[in-house]
Parts: sequence; C-alpha cells; structure tokens
Amino acid sequence: MSLSMTFGIALKALRRNAMRTALTALGIIIGVAAVIVMVAIGSGARSSIEAGIRSVGSNMVVVNAGSGQFGPVRQGQGATTTLTPADAEAIRREVSGIRYLSPGVVTRTQVVSETANWGTQVQGAGDELTGVRSWPLQFGSFFTEQDVRRAAKVAVLGSVVRDQLFGPGADPTGAVIRIRNQPFKVIGVLTPKGQAAMGQDQDDAVFVPYTTAQKKLLGQTHLQNIGISAEDSVPLDDLTGRIAELLRERHGIAPGDEDDFMVRTLEEMASVLTSTTTTMTWLLAGIAAVSLVVGGIGIMNIMLVSVTERTREIGLRLSVGARDRDVLLQFLVEAVVLSLAGGAIGIAAGMGGSYAMSRLMQWSSVVTPAAVLLSFGCAAAIGIFFGFYPARKAAALDPIEAMRYE
Repeated sequence: MSLSMTFGIALKALRRNAMRTALTALGIIIGVAAVIVMVAIGSGARSSIEAGIRSVGSNMVVVNAGSGQFGPVRQGQGATTTLTPADAEAIRREVSGIRYLSPGVVTRTQVVSETANWGTQVQGAGDELTGVRSWPLQFGSFFTEQDVRRAAKVAVLGSVVRDQLFGPGADPTGAVIRIRNQPFKVIGVLTPKGQAAMGQDQDDAVFVPYTTAQKKLLGQTHLQNIGISAEDSVPLDDLTGRIAELLRERHGIAPGDEDDFMVRTLEEMASVLTSTTTTMTWLLAGIAAVSLVVGGIGIMNIMLVSVTERTREIGLRLSVGARDRDVLLQFLVEAVVLSLAGGAIGIAAGMGGSYAMSRLMQWSSVVTPAAVLLSFGCAAAIGIFFGFYPARKAAALDPIEAMRYE
C-alpha cells in the first residue's frame, strides 16, 4: 500500500472521531506552546542582558575595589580603600593598549533644582568617561581634564534626572543645581541609554569630576572603581592580567594572598548572566515538556482504544492480504499525524502567547527557529514513541481471532 493512501486512511480515521482527536491533540498543543513560550522568554532575557552589556561600552574592563580576604572577614566590592587615583595614573602610564580610562566614585543623594528635587546616583568620573562608555551628549559638553584637576563644581545630567528636574526634553545647560547643599553648574546632558545588564537605569545619574566628588561630597581619597576601554586589537584577557599584576605589585600583595581588587571584563559579566539565564530557560522548558509526555500518553491511550474498536477491520485487512507492517505503518502514521497536527497548532499558539506576554507584561521574548524546530521534532518523536506500541499490537493480531471479535 502506498504512503499517500496510508495518509489518506489515517486522516479519515481521525476525522471519524473529530472530538476525540481534538481532545487528544490538546495535550500536545499545550506542551508545545508551553515549551516555545518558556524558551522565548529565556531567549528574550538573554538578548536583553547582552544588549545591556553592550550599552555600557565597548572593549570595557572594570577595576573594582574590594573582594579581598582580611583576617576572617571577606570584604565585598567597594569595601576597601586601597584603590587610589595614583593606581589609575599608573595603569594609564604603564599598561599599553588602553584607549580611555576613567576613575570613579559613587554616592547617592538628593539633587535639587529651582523647581524640583530628585533622589539619584551621583557618579564621580574622569573626563574620558564618554569614551569609556561610548556615550555621546545630547546637549552641552562633558567636563574637561582641567575641570578634574581643579575639582570644579560642574555636572552632566542623565536624561532621567534632567526630565525630573527641568522637564522632559529640556536643555538645562547653564542652570544651577544643588548637591548636598553645594551649587553645581549644569554643563551638559547625556543621550538616553536605557537599562544596564543588572537592571539599573543608566540615565538616572548625575556625573561630576571624581576629584570634586572625593573632596567636596564624600571626603575621601580612594576610588571605588576604574573604567577602562581597550583598543580594538588588544586581547582583553592579556590586558586584565597585566592590570592585575601591576595592582598586586603596587598594593604589596604577596604571592598566594587574596587580591584587594577585582578586574572584570564585560564579556565575563555577560557570560555569567547569560549562562544563568540559559540554565533557567532549559529548566522551565523541561518542566513545560512534561505536558508533552502527558500528551504522548494520551495519544497511546486513544490509539489503544482505536485498535480495540477497529479489531474486525484489522482482521479483514489482514485476511485479504495486508501485511503486518502495513497495519503497523497505518496506526503509526495515525499517531504521528495526530502529534504533528497538535505540534503545528501548538507552535502557532506558542508564538502568539509569546507575543501577547511581551506586550501585556512588557517582557522581552524571542522565538528562535531552533525552538520551533525542537518543539516540532519533539512532537514527531512523541507520536512515533507512544504510537509504536498500539501499532505493534494491531499488527500482531491474529486475522481469524480478529474477524470473530464482537
């Protein structure tokens, strides 16, 4: 019997009990849709993290103070005071392959204009911050090396702070704001950049010279971080190694002792975040795939019922010359057609669900071709796996006994 005829008979058999076929396929539909939605959400989260990492800057290396072991207490990021402006100058002077460098300190406080106030992050930075972060200005200019040297009271606003203090889209260049009761002249506004990989809003910040932040806002001499942008041809692993070696020497850290700083690249941060997201994606997809197994059991159950109902038909076909493998193929094709039809509908439902979830809940979701192919392949495999036993049982029937079946 030809394959096309086998498919035709399979479709007729499935249409004969349309309601039962639809209910059986529902398990496959739900399973495939759930897998696609879970994978789409995970892929979207991974894409958002990668976009957030890229938005911070290109070829970026970050040196953070902290993460050292001091006696029985392990210090965290920013907890130590050993990272200094002299370290930043030494890195700039002695480590080759650096394009931009910006020392940094961070605090959080209330910022006040003539008509409004806003609690935000105040970041002390070097004059090369816009190069390190690949961050152009929307209005005005960034502070200069001279401003850093003389600890000038000048400020550059992120777009969120500008909107809160002066109104959306305003150009506040030349205005005066107060940070901890000290007047600062606004000299520029940065273009909107959006969220970073860890979720913080990069635009909700005020940038001042790091020397100003140290002397007039924080009363400290140490740094919390140093942002570095490497030249395109420089391997980041080699650069981080040379920076770490220089800082260990400058800080007098003996061989085998814990560093009192951390040197990280954005690629390292991205790999940690995306690997965690990937693990969670496949975990959720695995949980969703349980419904596929349930759907497969439903297919096996309904095919066993079909074999019982059509015992006389099977006996008749075998008695007029049909081979065992023809009967096996017939029922196997019915199971596969049922699972593939459910898989196709499930794919459409999953894509629609992913789109609806991204619109309603503002979650990023990406339906990848790999997820679609995987779901469709799983549906076909389930049809073959769970359909084989009923098909084998039908093919093994004795023609005489089957003809006598009531």
